[in-house]
Amino acid sequence: MELVGVTHVTDAITFWAQSVNDDQAVQRMTGILSQKCPTAQRLPGNPVPRKVYGALYSEDNCWYRCKVQQHNGEKFQVLYIDYGNTELVSRSCLVELPEDLQTDSLAKTFKLWGFHLSSKEDSHHFLQGKLFLHSLICGKKLRIQKKSVCLDEIILAHAYLGDLDIGEEVLRMKFAEFSIPVDLESPCPSQLQDSSILWAKRVNRGVSEKWGSAGHVPKLKPVLPDQKHQLLKEKSTTTALQPAHLLKKKLDKELVEENMRLKVEKSAKEQNTLLLERELQEAHAELQRVKEAMLKSTIEVERLKEEKMVLQQNMENLFTQLGEAGIKLQMMKQEADAKVEEADKRLERAVGDKLSALAKKVEAVRGVREGIPSSTLGNSLLQSINVVTNNCISTPVAMEELDVAWKEYSLLQDMVKACYVKEELDNLIGKRNSVRKVLAAAVDNYIQEVDKLPIRGRMDTLQEVGASLSAVFGSFSMEDVGDQVFEQFCQWKRQKQLETQAVRKATEEALESLCCWFDNMAKLLNLSNKTCVSLSDVPVSVDGLVQRAEMNLCKELNVSLAEQNNQDIKIVSSAFYKVMQQIQKEQNLLCSIQEKYLLSTLFKEEVLQRQDNIPNVEELLTIKKRIKNLRSQLRWKMVEEGSMEEAEEQDFAEIKKKKEEIAETRNVLFREISREKEEYRKLSALANDSFPELPLLYPEADLLSYMRTDGLVVKSLDRDLFCAEPLRELSARRPLVCTEFQGQRVVLKGYSVDEEAEARMLERATQYYRASAPSEETGLLPLLALFFGKSDPLVYVMVPYFANGPLRAVQKSNPLNTAETVAVMRGVALGLQSLHKFGITHGSLHPNNVFVLKRQQGMEQRISDAGMIAGSLSLIPPEVGQGQSPSPASDMYTFGCLLLWVHFPDFSFKLEMERQTPDISKLKMDPKLQALLSKLLRCSGRLTASEVLSDDYFLEVHFEQQL
Repeated sequence: MELVGVTHVTDAITFWAQSVNDDQAVQRMTGILSQKCPTAQRLPGNPVPRKVYGALYSEDNCWYRCKVQQHNGEKFQVLYIDYGNTELVSRSCLVELPEDLQTDSLAKTFKLWGFHLSSKEDSHHFLQGKLFLHSLICGKKLRIQKKSVCLDEIILAHAYLGDLDIGEEVLRMKFAEFSIPVDLESPCPSQLQDSSILWAKRVNRGVSEKWGSAGHVPKLKPVLPDQKHQLLKEKSTTTALQPAHLLKKKLDKELVEENMRLKVEKSAKEQNTLLLERELQEAHAELQRVKEAMLKSTIEVERLKEEKMVLQQNMENLFTQLGEAGIKLQMMKQEADAKVEEADKRLERAVGDKLSALAKKVEAVRGVREGIPSSTLGNSLLQSINVVTNNCISTPVAMEELDVAWKEYSLLQDMVKACYVKEELDNLIGKRNSVRKVLAAAVDNYIQEVDKLPIRGRMDTLQEVGASLSAVFGSFSMEDVGDQVFEQFCQWKRQKQLETQAVRKATEEALESLCCWFDNMAKLLNLSNKTCVSLSDVPVSVDGLVQRAEMNLCKELNVSLAEQNNQDIKIVSSAFYKVMQQIQKEQNLLCSIQEKYLLSTLFKEEVLQRQDNIPNVEELLTIKKRIKNLRSQLRWKMVEEGSMEEAEEQDFAEIKKKKEEIAETRNVLFREISREKEEYRKLSALANDSFPELPLLYPEADLLSYMRTDGLVVKSLDRDLFCAEPLRELSARRPLVCTEFQGQRVVLKGYSVDEEAEARMLERATQYYRASAPSEETGLLPLLALFFGKSDPLVYVMVPYFANGPLRAVQKSNPLNTAETVAVMRGVALGLQSLHKFGITHGSLHPNNVFVLKRQQGMEQRISDAGMIAGSLSLIPPEVGQGQSPSPASDMYTFGCLLLWVHFPDFSFKLEMERQTPDISKLKMDPKLQALLSKLLRCSGRLTASEVLSDDYFLEVHFEQQL
């Protein structure tokens, strides 16, 4: 018996399967192909028939091994040898494979032993048989009892699915017929080994004519003698097969006698083996004693050799040291001679060397003076101080008046919003309108004053100054440095300038004296011209002049290139901090001025255009009337449709027409509901902003209900308005139906809620609705609408429909790769971040509550469920298992378990005894993933969702995906 997994069905009795022992080989082959095939060489010319190639399968865009069966131009019919299915691919999807992948296929072809097809290949009955066997065994594990192997490598075998005999099922459905081998009279192995064994006709005459010739069955490979009794088993119990049963009994008897003889021989061999083992043990013990004696002798010899080598090495070291000492003495003598010679030469060129050194220092000073621009860092900071302190913009005069008017206006708006008595409301509205006129005047004054200010130019100047200073000095501190900082900096700057000027003046005077000496000396030494310069006019101590010039040059270099001390650094840093603080302060003021200018402009454009006219809700009430009328029409047409379908004589044309009318009416109704929601949104914005009296003035519009749930509850919807299909496979815990709403496939989930829990349910649903706002990436499954059933005591939640979206289903059918896993789990962490931001704890995160969108995004759904298990891994946090309530920290523990399960779905996890958390020490994984899991699966101090999103593991892979 062998256990195999079926991968493809060819016809009603033939299929491809892989041995379960080759699962790791299949996974390893898939990994190797995914690495080598994308960069492998494409097929250059015509393919070699028996060569193995790599092909890109169109269903999942993965690479698999194949052989080319046929080709026509640029199209190739390939057979995937590790699975058995075929496909037509283009040349661009076919690559060469190296020699190490030119191995046998991992899938074998099996054929039900003793059967042949009962119909031709192009018949409808043949296709039905193939579909029947496919639905029965494809993707499942079978027990295979091999009977023989054909010359074309097809294995003839019995197949069992549990206790179900696959051959009997195919025969019972009449998709195959018996083919009985009749060479049963002679048990001679040579006859069974004949590769051209004949297949006989049935004894019954009618059946013989039905089966036809033996060409239905492929030829068999030679069969071993111990397989004879398997070839003699029959699928039928008819009386025509009695000779086969007699031969079977005879063969069984011979087999029993043979087994007895083998047992006797085996017993004798075992006794001889025991004697040999005992002798080998004694010889081994003697050999061990000899080895120990030899080992002791060897150790002693090695010790003596080592002592000899140490003595020789010491002697060699002494000779080496003696030679090195002689060489060192000789080198010291040579160095002393060289120094004496160098001193003599230096005395000869002392004047030249001194003047040359002086010239180098003059060049250095000249380079320093030319290299430092006039606008040094201190000068740049001084200029920035002048820019900041001069031409600054102060607070506008009208700004204070505007703030007072805004404050009084906001106070009256709050009083209007809090008023629930209509008589008092009219008085408050009158006061509010009066204050609004005062505010309008203040707004006009403020706008006129601000229009005269060069705010944009000033902000650009401050931005430029701040950027240049930050580029030079770096970041700054907001600590208070006092008001005298600019004064201290200017005084320090003047002192530094005076010091620099004094040093430069001394340097120039010393060089000028030296130049005068050289000028007089040149005149004295010139013999061709008469001169009035005598020896007394030339100072004798030229060394003093050179020394003075050299000293002043060095002093200027030190002053110019010296680093600032702590006191200087403190003065400059304080001035820089003060400048940046002033810039930031003025920038904040300018931003505040601009912000209030923008609000004032909007107030003038949006609110003042209404003057004292309060918005009305006539348009909303008109839409509500149309919705009510359309709902009545829709219900009536649905009743008419039901009557027409229940009539004895159905008029299908009229029924189709009626269905079209119902669909059109439903679409018009849904459009009106959208208009109603948009009108509610506008009125709600006005009520929250400028006209808080709207809900009290127009109670019939029911604005408060809309505002409490941010428009989540849609009272115009009802379950009876939808054409829905039940989702029975997902309705185990609550009724689920699938329908279409405004061109989108949606799911309606029914919840039974009593009066006490209704308010709490609406509050929690509104919180989740705000957390999953579609205006930003939240990682949460959005709520489209919520409505109460009018004909049943249920509350319906409308969410988008995702087919085959749960993570558990995706991992079972087509598991995610590493990049997809990171993208999906990043979406889950984003969803938890959104929930925790609004103070919501998920408490039930598991693979069925995570939806995978296009294998690139993970989206959460907040539904309680009891299936807190992923594979062999429990997702329940230790503290929750001990009775504590779920918390954001417990959500992050469950997220860590889910992340671990997605990477290792088949691993059998064990809990650590002390902490009751999964043991991941034996798993081989990315170090960054291991570090992240260790921070999530600990008992306390777990990472938050925001910290997980900023972790190196998610950031690195997300950055690679963006590239």
